[in-house]
Amino acid sequence: MFGDNFFKKVEDKTNVDKKTIMSLAQKLQNSNMHDEKTIRDLIKEISTITGKNVSKEKEDKIVNSILKDNIPKNIDSMF
Repeated sequence: MFGDNFFKKVEDKTNVDKKTIMSLAQKLQNSNMHDEKTIRDLIKEISTITGKNVSKEKEDKIVNSILKDNIPKNIDSMF
């Protein structure tokens, strides 16, 4: 589905390797993305993995966007 070029872009931007990305993707597939607590837990995990701080305000915006299904359909365009 995603080529090595995609993973290289993500790794360069986040310092997260392909194995960690694939593990996280598996976790996302098995998660209930309509459950606010699950989404917040995933945001915290991603924040920890990437070493990036997510403010409460930004976390709220992300959660609301996901719950309203208002997320980009083309993930590659985010990079």
